[in-house]
Amino acid sequence: MLTESPRSVTISALRIRQPIGDIYVGSIPAKTLVDITDFDIRQLVSERGIDSYLGIQRDLDPKRVKEIAQYVKGTDATFPTAVVLAVPEKCVTIESPCSADDRFVRMTLSNYPQGEDDPEEAVYYRHIARVIDGQHRIRGLEGYAGADFDVNVSIFIDADIADQASIFATVNLAQTKVSKSLVYDLFELSKSRSPEKTCHSVVVALESTKGSPLYRKIKRLGKATPGRYSETLSQATVVAGVLQYICKDKIQIIQDRQIGRRGGTFPPAQPADASKLVLRPFFVEGRDADLTNLLWNFFEAVQERWPDAWDANANGYMLNRTNGFDGLMRYFRHAYRYTTTPGKVATAAQFKKLLDKSKLQDDDFNPQNFVPGSSGASALARRLIEETGVGLVS
Repeated sequence: MLTESPRSVTISALRIRQPIGDIYVGSIPAKTLVDITDFDIRQLVSERGIDSYLGIQRDLDPKRVKEIAQYVKGTDATFPTAVVLAVPEKCVTIESPCSADDRFVRMTLSNYPQGEDDPEEAVYYRHIARVIDGQHRIRGLEGYAGADFDVNVSIFIDADIADQASIFATVNLAQTKVSKSLVYDLFELSKSRSPEKTCHSVVVALESTKGSPLYRKIKRLGKATPGRYSETLSQATVVAGVLQYICKDKIQIIQDRQIGRRGGTFPPAQPADASKLVLRPFFVEGRDADLTNLLWNFFEAVQERWPDAWDANANGYMLNRTNGFDGLMRYFRHAYRYTTTPGKVATAAQFKKLLDKSKLQDDDFNPQNFVPGSSGASALARRLIEETGVGLVS
C-alpha cells in the first residue's frame, strides 16, 4: 500500500466574499504549485457496459505547453491572471493572524495520509489541489529553473465537481477574445525589436503610404475605418502572411522577442528552415525598409497584372481579400526564390515578368474558382506556381 509522510505548504492569502462563496487569493512558488496540483481531464470512462464522461478539463495541448515553457525563460515572463484551484476542506487549515482584519489569513495546504486505509479518503501531496483553470501554465512551468517565479492563485475550498465545472465554463466561455489585429498594433509601443514589431511596421508603411499597392486596403485594429470602402484585408491577415517567412513557429517568435529585449543578435535561419524563412535575413539585419520595398514591389506587380481584380471593392472578386492574399503569399515564397537570393530586393518588373506567364484573367478571381478559406488560397497558389514555372525551387 502506498504511504506518505505528512507534507504541507503555507501561504498568505486574502479572503474574498462572492455569491458562490469564499475565494482565497494568494501566491505559490512555481515548483510547489507543480508539485501539489493535478488535472481533471475530461474523458470517456466505461464501467459495466455504461459509458460516461468524467472530468472537467480539456486535453492538454503539447504545442501550447512547449510555447509556455519557452516563454517563462524570458525576462518579461509573467502570468498576471490567477490559476484557479479547488482544494478539499480536509487539506486546508486557516489562521487569522490579523485581528484588525480577518480577511488576511495564513493558509496551510496539507496532504491527508490519515485516509490511507481507505483509498477514497486519502489525499496525497501531488493531489492536494485540483486545477480548474491554468493547466497549461502549470505544465509549462515543469522543470523551470530560473529566478523566483511566484504564481498568483485563486483557491476554492471544498467546491464540488458541479461547482468546479461551472467555474471552468464561466472562466473560459465568458472571456471576449482580443482581436489579433489589435495585438499586433500594440507591438508598435514596444521599445525592443521583435518579429511582430517588424511586421507591424512594414504593414503600417504599406497601408499608409500613397502609391502603395496596399494603400488604404488594410483594416487597422481589425475594424473598417469609417468612410473608407477599400479596406478588404485585416491587419492580422497581412502580418501573419509576412511573419510566416520570418519565424518557423510561435516558439521562435518568443525566442526572438526575448533576444530583442536583451539587445542580443538574432540568429539566421537554420539550413533546414532557410527555404521557408525567406524574409528572415531582412529581420536579422534590421532592414525593415528593404523588406517593405520587396513586398511593395511584389504587390505592385500583382496590381499591374490584374488591376481590376486587385482594386475591386465589390463582391465577386477575391484577389484582394483574405483567401486571395493568402494564396498570393503562398506563391510569393516560390516566386521570390526563383527571382533572386533571399535577402535581396527583387523589383516589381521581375515579379511582373513571372506573373505575365499566368493565364489567369481579372474575371477568374471569383469565389466559384477559388472558394473562401484555405482550400481556395491553396488552389490559387498552386495554379500560379504551375503557370509561372517557379515550383522547381520549393
